This record gives sequence, C-alpha cells and structure tokens, in this order.
Amino acid sequence: MLESIIQSLQYIKPEAALTATFLCAILADLIFKKKEITAAVVIAGILVTAVYVFQQVGERASVFSRMLAVDPFAIFFKFLILLSALIIVFFSLFSNEVNNNKRRIGEYYSLLVAMVIGMFFMVGASNLLMMYLSLELTSISSYLLAGITKEARDSAEASLKYVIYGALSSGLMLYGISIVYGLTGALDIYSVNSVLAQGGTNTITLLIAGALIVAGFGYKISAVPFHFWTPDVYEGAPVSITAFLSVASKAAGFAMLMRFSKVVFIDSSVLSLPAGMWATIHGVVWTDILIILSVITMTLGNLVAIWQDNVKRLLAYSSIAHAGYMLLGLVVLGNDGFAATMIYFVMYLFMNLGAFYVVMLVANKTGSEDIETYKGLGSRAPLLSVSMTIFLLSLTGIPPTAGFVGKLYIFAALINAKLIWLAVIGVINSVISLYYYVRIFRNMFLRDAEGEQAPLTFHFAHTFLLLVLVVPTLALGLYFGPLVEFAQYSVAMFGVK
Repeated sequence: MLESIIQSLQYIKPEAALTATFLCAILADLIFKKKEITAAVVIAGILVTAVYVFQQVGERASVFSRMLAVDPFAIFFKFLILLSALIIVFFSLFSNEVNNNKRRIGEYYSLLVAMVIGMFFMVGASNLLMMYLSLELTSISSYLLAGITKEARDSAEASLKYVIYGALSSGLMLYGISIVYGLTGALDIYSVNSVLAQGGTNTITLLIAGALIVAGFGYKISAVPFHFWTPDVYEGAPVSITAFLSVASKAAGFAMLMRFSKVVFIDSSVLSLPAGMWATIHGVVWTDILIILSVITMTLGNLVAIWQDNVKRLLAYSSIAHAGYMLLGLVVLGNDGFAATMIYFVMYLFMNLGAFYVVMLVANKTGSEDIETYKGLGSRAPLLSVSMTIFLLSLTGIPPTAGFVGKLYIFAALINAKLIWLAVIGVINSVISLYYYVRIFRNMFLRDAEGEQAPLTFHFAHTFLLLVLVVPTLALGLYFGPLVEFAQYSVAMFGVK
C-alpha cells in the first residue's frame, strides 16, 4: 500500500505545485502586503504547474487506487484551466472591484489557486467519491470568491444564493452516488461500469441515481434546470470571478461529466460499431437525457438573454446557452462529439473572457454595467468597441472567428451521427443569440452618447491584454489544425492503458 502511494505521488506534481502556490500566496500577502507581489507569486506558480503538466503529456495512468486518472484527456483540460487562470490573474490586476478591497487581496489570490486545485482533481477524478470531493473543493472556494467584494450591494446576495443552490445540488449528487454504490458495491467508475454491463440492476433505480448525479454536474456547468444561481452570481461577483466561473469552472464540470458519461454508461461489449462510436448499456436512456438537457439549456438561455439590460447578466444567460451547445457534443456518444466539445471550449475561452474583459474595462471607467452605458462607445473607444464586436460575433458563431469553427465541429459531429434535426435546433438558437448581441453593437455604433462624453483612454497594459484575447479569437477562426489534432488525440487516448 505504501509503495503504491509513493508511486502515485509522482503523478500529482502539478497539484502539489498549486498547493505550494496557495501557501506562498498567503505568505506573500502577509509579509509584503502588495497585490503585485502576491499576483507575481501566483503567476510563477501557474507557470511552474504548466511545466509539470507538460511533462505528463503522453502519460496514461490510474493512481491512488483508481481515484484519479492521469491521461491526455485530463491534461487537455488542465492546460485550458491554467490558461484561464493566468488570464484571470491579469484581469484581477486591472480590476477596480478587486483592488478596492486591499484587505482581502491575499485571500482573493489564494482562493483563486484553491479553485484551480479543485478543478485539476475534477478533470482527472475517476471515482465517484473523488468527483464529489473535488467538486466541493472548487465550489467552496468559488462561494467565497463570489462574495469577496462585501461592500457591493449584490455581492453578499450572490454568494448566499450560490451556497444554497450549490448545497442542494451537492446533496442530490451525494445521494445519487450512495444509490449507485448500493446497486454496484463500487465507487470507481470502471468497476461501476463492469457491474452495470453484467445486467441485473434495477433500471428505474439506476435512472434515478443517474439523474441525481447529473444534478451535481448540471449545477457546475449551468445547465437548465440547475442554472438558477448563474445570473445572480455572475451579476454580483467581481467581473474577473464571473469570467473564471464561465470558462474554467464550466470546463472542469464538463470534463467530469464527459468522463462519467464515457465510462459508466457505455457498453464496451458492442463491437459492431465503427471506431470511435459507443453504445450505452441496455436500458439506460443516457442519450435522451443529454438531448433534453442540451435543447432546453440553449433555448432558455438565449430566450431569456433577450430581455436583459445588464451586460453581465446578459452574458450569464449567454453562458447558459453555450453550455447547451457544448452538451450537443456529448449527445453524439463518440470521439468526434467529445473532441468537438473540447475544441469549442478553447474557442470559448478567448471569446468569452474577451467579452467579460471589455465589460470590466467599461465598468472601471463608467461605474456601470448597463447596456445603455455602451451608447456612443464606438467613437469614444474605437479599439475596445471593435474588439467587443469581434468577441460577440464569435460567440454567435459567425466566420471567420473562432466561434464559427467551434460550432462547425459541433454541428458536423451531429450531422455525422444522423442527428440533423438537433443541429438545426442549434443553428436556430445561434440566430436567436445574434439578436441580443446586436443590441450591444447598435448602442456602440448607431446610437450617440447622452450629453458630452469624453473619449475613454486605457493603459498600454490594458490594451495589450485585450489584443492577447482578440488575436486568437480571429487566428483560431483561420488556422485551427493543431488544436483539432490535439483534441482528437486527447479523446482517442482517453483512460488508462
């Protein structure tokens, strides 16, 4: 046992590096009391972690008695989360909301790292208990970060709602896990699959357990009907945390759901299917559940977003809709669908973080997140307005932006799986989303600001970070071959040898 633990420890160097970063960030804040030094410690820790993750490329192992998987699939999402975290640290350095709370800067950066640790365990979790524990570690950190700006009127409300919905979803998930354990006598997902594949389990009880576990996943990815916390939390939390939750937290939740879907309910005894396609265990209507979730999620998200006047809240409902698009990739039950969702996530990272970054910069200057604030912005801040337009066009899925490529692979996977009607629903939802994004374009370029408004000027560092997000949003719409190959390789090499 001891030898097995020691051998397993070498596979969690990235998590160990992040834990050391967490502790160093606290000490840096206590000793130096300067946000720049604390942020620099976190940035250094993220870069060191990235090196350790890079060293694991090509590894396929199951460690700590099948609690955790180290494979290309997990590594793909770890890189995604680290890139998001790195960008968010720079967001935070430029955020008035964060920097006005000088007494809590140390806690802010430490909790940010704690969230990343939880997400790292989420993407590799191959045991139901590990899934729950990693989800809780991420959630508790995010509850605190959502309410970190206590002085803001809606910050405490956002945090409290987040805690209530999170506790309910976690409780449902834990109850579902207990039912699965009662049915199978196992907690690691490979053993659960082995027992279920033999048959003999009560189908209705299994479906109830699966639905309860999906409640935990659905809460993390903001899928309807587990989305109620999302608009209020996104609106009340600092923009930097809202952006992080919309990308990294969602990515970790999807990674966990994808691993659970591919392993637990897949019947590996069916050999007549083409390579890269899977069949669900007899009696489990997993595909139907995912179809229902994806359709109602993207439809409700897009329809409710039409009525929003707060840009952060509008992007919150947009984020819910995008969770629906990503779920379409899971419906396919094949390598193509999973790879398409992973490709979409990389595109989504740049365009969604970019949109939230513009919201933050405008809020820093004007003190408002209302859509009316954007009137005349095209003449007051041309680069900012053009960048926002690119991000929103990409979120809609219009070429030649990255968002178009992401949706193209999702819809192509659906068409190849003969789910053309589902692809049509996705396209219709994309058209609906264009309506509420156009409201922002209209205010920026076709409406004049009320009264005399001075031009908005930004520091070079602000502009540089904006370009760091804009360039990939355009470049990945034109050249995306290596990313596609990496995603396809990560899915093909899924799991242990």
